[in-house]
Amino acid sequence: MDNLFLNNKIYLEGSVASELSFSHEMYGEGFYNFQVEVMRLSDTTDLLNVTVSERLITNLDLSIGSDIIVDGQLRSYNKFVDGSNRLILTVFARNIEPCAERSKNPNEIFLDGFICKEPVYRTTPFGREIADVLLAVNRAYNKSDYIPTIAWGRNSRFCQTLEVGDNIRVWGRLQSREYQKKVSDTEVINKIAYEVSISKMEKVNKEDIILENGEQSEEEQTITTTEFTTTEFTEKEVM
Repeated sequence: MDNLFLNNKIYLEGSVASELSFSHEMYGEGFYNFQVEVMRLSDTTDLLNVTVSERLITNLDLSIGSDIIVDGQLRSYNKFVDGSNRLILTVFARNIEPCAERSKNPNEIFLDGFICKEPVYRTTPFGREIADVLLAVNRAYNKSDYIPTIAWGRNSRFCQTLEVGDNIRVWGRLQSREYQKKVSDTEVINKIAYEVSISKMEKVNKEDIILENGEQSEEEQTITTTEFTTTEFTEKEVM
């Protein structure tokens, strides 16, 4: 079970960008959502969703503009929005504290998961090579988080060799990206996509897993060999 807390790790430094809003309650514990603005090296920003327990924010200043550090995991769930299901990504905070000084790497994520859709390789109109990879990252109690990732350059070409069910590890950052969606011949709407931008990746062989972890438990074997079908989770099941 402990290994499932090591396959999904995210670290953010940023500024609180929205008021806290109540999300839900589970077993008497309240959870709240808010957004944090994280600066990139290019001086652009990512506006990211955070979910936090009320028990972590007692006596903590989360007013808009406050600088904070968030340690946690990237979670996903489906939400019915504008007549259709949308995959929502949120950083589930395991620890939040004030940020006294910004580091050089304010946005870092590590994921160890399984490819659950055939990677899509393409070239942009500006000639950049990219690949879209949907990753299923195992969680406790036989749940999984489905996380869109994007690879660039030689990493995108490497993704062409990968297949559904392959175990990969990726390092990178969580980003928000604005795009336009055409809903009719005369109407275009602005939307925001959340994805992990990959800076480093590797394929994991089954032999490597056994060498690292020793003999697998029955639970781990079941999770590793599960069939990759997208499962719908509610907002409460983010925990």
